[in-house]
Amino acid sequence: MKTITAYIKPNKLSDVTLALHQIEGVSGASVSDVHGFGRGRAKDAPDSVALDVLDYLPAIRIEIACSDDLVEKVVSTIETVAHTGLRGDGKIYVASIEQAVRISTGERGDTAI
Repeated sequence: MKTITAYIKPNKLSDVTLALHQIEGVSGASVSDVHGFGRGRAKDAPDSVALDVLDYLPAIRIEIACSDDLVEKVVSTIETVAHTGLRGDGKIYVASIEQAVRISTGERGDTAI
């Protein structure tokens, strides 16, 4: 099992969501509004400026838990659909999940996601 965390531009959320709905086996996603900065923003800040006063840019964080066999399809779908070719398109991270538990039924492992 893996968790995929993607940071994308807000205007790409609808397109990415529709594309994820087309992938058989994706059971859901969590979406959050976030703010942050990338390499370009951090290096432009003077050393005397604290990080909490930088101009953060809005972004969307999408989190998806899925089986190992779906990871490449989900990642490539997000990568393709969220791509604009402009700086700041976002990032995608993949991490392992040790255990998943569905609280309502007590199911564990892949069947819990």
